[in-house]
Amino acid sequence: MDIGFFSMPSHPPERDLREGHEWDLQTIRWGDELGMSEAWIGEHHTAPWEPNPAPDLLVAQGFSQTERIRLGPGGFLLPYHHPAELANRVAALDHISQGRLNFGIAASGLPSDWAMFNVDGLSGENRDMTREALDIILRLWDEDEFDHQGKYWHVTKTGRMVESLVPHLAPLQDPHPPIGVAGLSANSDTLKLAGERGFLPMSLNLNPAYVSSHWSAVEAGAQSAGRTAQRRDWRMVREVFVAETDEEAWRLSVDGMMGRMYSEYFLPLLGNFGFLEYFKTDPAVADSDVTPAYCAEKNWLIGSPDTVAEKLEAVYDAVGGFGTLLVFGFDYAETPEAWHTSMGLLMNEVLPKVKHLTPSAP
Repeated sequence: MDIGFFSMPSHPPERDLREGHEWDLQTIRWGDELGMSEAWIGEHHTAPWEPNPAPDLLVAQGFSQTERIRLGPGGFLLPYHHPAELANRVAALDHISQGRLNFGIAASGLPSDWAMFNVDGLSGENRDMTREALDIILRLWDEDEFDHQGKYWHVTKTGRMVESLVPHLAPLQDPHPPIGVAGLSANSDTLKLAGERGFLPMSLNLNPAYVSSHWSAVEAGAQSAGRTAQRRDWRMVREVFVAETDEEAWRLSVDGMMGRMYSEYFLPLLGNFGFLEYFKTDPAVADSDVTPAYCAEKNWLIGSPDTVAEKLEAVYDAVGGFGTLLVFGFDYAETPEAWHTSMGLLMNEVLPKVKHLTPSAP
């Protein structure tokens, strides 16, 4: 099993944007120093708790301050980018990374972002735009000339106009950086897309019993394209906090920024859209009982190294196996050593206890 990092990024609304950016860079540097395999950075436009409209700005700086860790947007919200512009920007970023770039994509799920960009997410327009944009991007990287006249974009790749004018930007990695897609619902279109195209599926931080259904979507997509999905490609996002004792881990997580973010933002947000069921181990549990403490007890991987290793193996078994654990990032800028210690204990004490968790079959 590999261990990486997934950052929305999450910051409390009072956090200065530059200070939040510097905290995210610090966690990326720590991840690199500790041997994490990868980090993914989200994109959002209208959520004060997720204040990062341009993940590639953070990713580009991260490459200059790290040596081994793979970095990437997790992901670019394709409905909000012209595909030709994004294809060129990602290609250039891949060269800056010297081949350490991952290319995460997403369809966007925030209604307030849909409104800002006038995208009809309720009808699924965001998903249709995502598929069309991705097709254009991949064609720009692979084909010499084409004229795409689609529903949302008209993109033309010409040959050489004159001696000095010709499309020339392509990724360093062949044929392109690994593409990752995140999913939330059991019948997620993006997870089906991952299976269909051989991309890296990422399951967000929900109840393991519910997340186990995500693999069915990946397999359905793979089967529709005559592919075989590989569990070793599956990324699993989880809340993680490791401390010397279970009691200390509970105090630093539930009573710390993880608990605050959940109580002030994440749970109310998902509750507004009827998504709290995704956190429940029993549908009979009342929505009012889905609290940070409930999530910590049922879903989070918190505790001493022994406890977290045991919980991680239980999640692994519950979903049928996956290849990479992605630690959900939180803002511990006011108590940085607590988060640094948690990351260190995870990599140095928990990881050796779960090295045997390596899926070798679909």
